Amino acid sequence: MSNLLKRIARWSAKTSPERIKAILEELRSTMVANMQATFPEIVALETQVKQVLDGESVATINYPFYLNFARELWRLQRQGISGDSLMREVNVLMQKWVARGLAQPVLEAIREQVFTISPPGP
Repeated sequence: MSNLLKRIARWSAKTSPERIKAILEELRSTMVANMQATFPEIVALETQVKQVLDGESVATINYPFYLNFARELWRLQRQGISGDSLMREVNVLMQKWVARGLAQPVLEAIREQVFTISPPGP
């Protein structure tokens, strides 16, 4: 059997609906517990971000984009990234979202008021 056919056969075997169902059934209780622990944090975070957005008079239609920025910051903190590494990552995220049309002052407000991450030094 050629290498291509072997790859296709392996992919088909590991993606069969029965196999996927068995894997998910095995993992489901842990996944549910993780989500039950995480969702309250996310709801609290999003509430804080929405308060900042209200204070900055951001149009409601733009909320999802700012919330995505905030979730990315949250993920960095949950991964334990801190110090200079965190600052570099935050700066990259801010550049990305400004390039996508978000207002830098609003992103800075979220960074400082919600995540208490100070602006980078000179």
